[in-house]
Amino acid sequence: MPMPVHGHDASSALLDTVLPALALLLAAGTYLLLVRRARHRNPVQGWKRQRTAFFLTGIALLSVALLPPLAPFAHDDFRGHMIQHMLIGMYAPLALALAAPVTLLLRTLSPARGRQLTTVLHSGPARILVHPAAGLLLSTGSLTPLYFTPLYDATMNHPAGHWLVHAHFLLAGCLFAYVIAGPDPAPTRPSVRARLVYLGIAIAAHAVISQLMYGGFWTDIHAPIDQVQAGAEIMYYGGDIAELLLAAALLTTWHPAPRPRRDTTTLARQQGVRGLRG
Repeated sequence: MPMPVHGHDASSALLDTVLPALALLLAAGTYLLLVRRARHRNPVQGWKRQRTAFFLTGIALLSVALLPPLAPFAHDDFRGHMIQHMLIGMYAPLALALAAPVTLLLRTLSPARGRQLTTVLHSGPARILVHPAAGLLLSTGSLTPLYFTPLYDATMNHPAGHWLVHAHFLLAGCLFAYVIAGPDPAPTRPSVRARLVYLGIAIAAHAVISQLMYGGFWTDIHAPIDQVQAGAEIMYYGGDIAELLLAAALLTTWHPAPRPRRDTTTLARQQGVRGLRG
């Protein structure tokens, strides 16, 4: 069955193009303003240009996904939808998480507001939300109801639902990338080995879902078979690349705790005392 097609009039063009562009420009401008404020408050510490580059890269990836020519193509072709999903839900979130927006915000807030934000981040609901299991469920787990129920076709027929799906994948992807490899502090971040296990589960889940989609098992996607199979291949290979980049970011930002070194003077004294006792 052919995919549902939206009618694009002047109002929908405004919603689909101008508003996303303004939102992305506002996000980029706000981040750059905060960077300037952080450098002004502490010129010695400053702010790493690499983090700013990551944030602008994430904004650029979102621009590719949400603006023409990809956005109109994604409305009418499942392959475009899957490319859009990969950019919004996996690639852009990784870049945005590596930009350390929470750390930047804490450096620019007043001490009182900073303590309030820290309290919120360490609250009970926040501890549950920023656990890798929650990020995995919200990001990867949501693929099952989207592609194996009528939800996908329902969202394609309603622009509001379509944008809600975009927002969900972006926020869930940012949450998962932040918990797994983000440089921002997290109150309940487990060990590196545990995070690699969660990442491995995400890789396996993406592989299973894409293979079921390619074979047409239990999927509920009203699109030509060749588009669905090509979309499944995009999910399979594109997801693997994104998750390997996430694993590389985890290993790159991981700093093992230094082993405690015993003071040589204390050690010599202990050995001397033992010798006298002997």
